[in-house]
Amino acid sequence: MDGLIANADWDALLAARDTPGAPVPDGCLFGPLLAPPRAADGCTVVGRLAQTLDGRIATASGSSRWIGGRGDILHTHRLRALCHAVVVGAGTVRHDDPKLTTRHCAGPDPVRVVLDTDRRLGPDYGVFRAGPPTLLLCAEDAAGPDRLGIAEVLRLPRDAAGRGLRIPAILAALAARGLTRIFVEGGGVTVSRFLAAGGLDRLHVTVAPVLLGSGIPAFTLPEAACIADGLRFAWTVHPLEPDVLFDIALDRVRPGVCA
Repeated sequence: MDGLIANADWDALLAARDTPGAPVPDGCLFGPLLAPPRAADGCTVVGRLAQTLDGRIATASGSSRWIGGRGDILHTHRLRALCHAVVVGAGTVRHDDPKLTTRHCAGPDPVRVVLDTDRRLGPDYGVFRAGPPTLLLCAEDAAGPDRLGIAEVLRLPRDAAGRGLRIPAILAALAARGLTRIFVEGGGVTVSRFLAAGGLDRLHVTVAPVLLGSGIPAFTLPEAACIADGLRFAWTVHPLEPDVLFDIALDRVRPGVCA
């Protein structure tokens, strides 16, 4: 047990994963992820970060293992098991070479989705060599073949700034494949882009009792001129020993500085 849900309730959640309208335990943290989607695109999207008390997700050199404790790792794997797809950016693949599987909990592996706008990743990373089905999403004008190792390549339009992919296009492409419960696992830039575009229904943030004093920030958004320009929200707080988990209902709202 991870302090958030009993194993018997976890079995019930797995049974409800692909059964629309199936009951979930009362007050369950994961219940909103299994509820019918409220957004017009038919997707439910949850973002996820683990950060230090001073808001860092890695050291300046990119080292991030492990900010969260055992409970945080289990929680992450349970989110993978409940979602149809897990999304990460190219930087996360480059720094961590993650498997993105559910090996620490019961439940199916999600489809792995890598966002690599300009096709800078090579085929030697684990997600492209073996494991669950994998999609590589890149820009329409990015050169390269239609596969990278085991990964199928999907080409999508760039966002207005030209630095990433259009978030609505990403969600539409995944929904067209029946992948409507989407877990945006990281890193900070990728989660921030979904947040800035109004693409997150919920946000799970683990805060660990660690101070770094420097390093890579959890969120990267346009500069706010005053406190009122920030995004305020309601949250519920859950112990995730030795860490604390914040469950934030965003309901696709965009920060004011991104409007």
